Amino acid sequence: MPTIVRQLGKQEYTPTWQKMQSFTDSRTSETPDEIWLIEHPPVFTQGQAGKAEHILAAGDIPVVQVDRGGQVTYHGPGQQMMYTLIDVRRSKLGVRDLVSALENSIVNLVKDYGLVAYAKKDAPGVYVDDKKLCSVGLRIRKGCSFHGLALNVNMDLSPFQRINPCGYAGMEMVNSAVLGGPESLQEAGPKLVDHFCKLLGINDKELREKFDE
Repeated sequence: MPTIVRQLGKQEYTPTWQKMQSFTDSRTSETPDEIWLIEHPPVFTQGQAGKAEHILAAGDIPVVQVDRGGQVTYHGPGQQMMYTLIDVRRSKLGVRDLVSALENSIVNLVKDYGLVAYAKKDAPGVYVDDKKLCSVGLRIRKGCSFHGLALNVNMDLSPFQRINPCGYAGMEMVNSAVLGGPESLQEAGPKLVDHFCKLLGINDKELREKFDE
């Protein structure tokens, strides 16, 4: 069965998260996997293990307590979200396999632009010259994944200074556009999906632009 790839544009965070939950709860062994490409308005999301002290000064940006792993991070315009709704049990994937595929999709994407990126065992995500380019966080429920990754493409990074990103004080974030990588979500999103699907051996994709198609 084809994997459904949805290019969804700008979407509010909380309704999107709720759609991920309901999709996962209602899917069956016959439900196709889906990949969602989305951009969010400004929001901080606090993972299940998140500690309040890592939110230094949220100010006017809302904080949403969510059900993924990890600590607090920031999402906003100019950041490419890729949510991976995968039946890991059916795909015979381990959680580490899926996390590695997410990280390596970013590594391979920026490699196309001559950039060297890498993952860290002790701090999930992808880095270039010790600056964080991409955050990764997943939830597995009923043998299925949701949430995914957040790639900094061409965004205002200053809100990250209001938090300890992913629980690390002073962690410096970076945009792919500044490094000479993808400069827009329109450029980054499709290439990111292609790299991710290649890593998982997904050859059959069906593109859609709405939730209800």
